[in-house]
Amino acid sequence: MALTITSALVRPLMVPVKFALGTSAAVLGAVPVVLLDLGTDQGVTGRSYVFAYTRAGARGVAGHIQEIVDAVRGQPLTPLRLQRLMRRRLALIGLVGTVRMALSAVDVALWDATGLSAGLPLCTLLGGDPAPIRAYDSRGLGLMEPDRLADEAEALLAAGLPAVKLRLGYPTLSQDLAAIGAVRRRIGDGITLMVDYNQALTPQEAVERGVAIEREGGVAWIEEPIRHDDHRGNARIAGRLTMPVQLGENFNGPEAMLEALSAEACDLVMPDVARIGGVTGWMQAAGLAAARDVDISSHLMPEISVHLLAASPTADWLEYVDWADAFVQEPLRIDGGSVSPPPKPGLGLVWDEDRIARLESI
Repeated sequence: MALTITSALVRPLMVPVKFALGTSAAVLGAVPVVLLDLGTDQGVTGRSYVFAYTRAGARGVAGHIQEIVDAVRGQPLTPLRLQRLMRRRLALIGLVGTVRMALSAVDVALWDATGLSAGLPLCTLLGGDPAPIRAYDSRGLGLMEPDRLADEAEALLAAGLPAVKLRLGYPTLSQDLAAIGAVRRRIGDGITLMVDYNQALTPQEAVERGVAIEREGGVAWIEEPIRHDDHRGNARIAGRLTMPVQLGENFNGPEAMLEALSAEACDLVMPDVARIGGVTGWMQAAGLAAARDVDISSHLMPEISVHLLAASPTADWLEYVDWADAFVQEPLRIDGGSVSPPPKPGLGLVWDEDRIARLESI
C-alpha cells in the first residue's frame, strides 16, 4: 500500500564544521542545512536533509518544502508520481535552485519512508548491494598558506580515508602548484589527491594550469575548472588533458547530466542528490552514467549518497564530510577507508534531538 503524506516538520539549521572550508567562491565556518521529517498515515516518518549553501537558501528550501507537502497532503503517493505531479505544479516558477532542492528533499524522505515500511535498507530497495564504497575526505583543505595546508592534510589522515580533496583557484599558477606540493609531500604517495577549482578559471587558464598540474603528476582529477555549464569550454579542457575532468555537483536534474555527457564536457560525474532530483533523479542519472560506462561519484550528504552509490553500476568515490555528526544519533562509520550503507531500514537516519536543540535555527 502506498504511503499517504500527512505532515512535515521542516527545520533549517546552522551546523558548525570542524575544518573551515575556504573555496575560490567563499569561506564556510558553519553550513546551513534543512532537516525534513515527513509524516505518513501509517505512522512511518521519512527523513532527509539537504545542504542549502546560504542562510537565505535554507529558508527558501524550507518554504518550498512546506508548500509541496501542503499540496500533496492526504494523497497516496509514490516517489515517481510525486515527481511528475510536482514538476507540473512548479513548472512556472522553475525547477531550479531552492525549488529543485526542496523537491529532492521530499523525494528522499518519501523513499526513506518506503524503505522503512518495507523493512529494507534503501540501497537494497533500489536493487543495490550494501557493500563498502571507497571514500575521500572533503573536509577542509581550502585556500590557505602551504604550511597550514600541509598540517591540515595530516590532520585529515587521522580519519583513515585513502584520499583527500584540495581546493584550488589561487591568483597564480605557482600558488596552485605550491599548494599541491605542500599537501602531496605531507600525505605521501599512498594517498589519492583530487583538486577542485569551484569554477574559478577561464577555459584558457584551465588548460594552462591543467597541463602544468599534469606535468607535476599525482592528481586523480580536476573538478569544475570553469563554469559548470560551459560545455564547449569543458570539452576543450577535457580534450587537452589526460587528467580526468570531473563535473556534476551543479547538474540540475538528470537532463543536465545528459547534456554534459553528450557534449563530452567531462570524463567523470558526481551528482548532488539535492540538485539531481533526489533518489528518483539520482537513479536516472546513474542509468545514464552506466549506459556510457562513466564512473559516478557523489557530492556531499554522504549518509544519503552512500545508499545511492551502492545501487549505481559504475560507482566510484563517496565524498565524505562529517557535518551530519552534529544532528544524527549514529554517524557514518569509516572502516578500511570505505563507508557502507547502514544495515537498517530506509536510510538509517535518526535525529539526535538533544544536539539539534543546541544548533542555531535559521
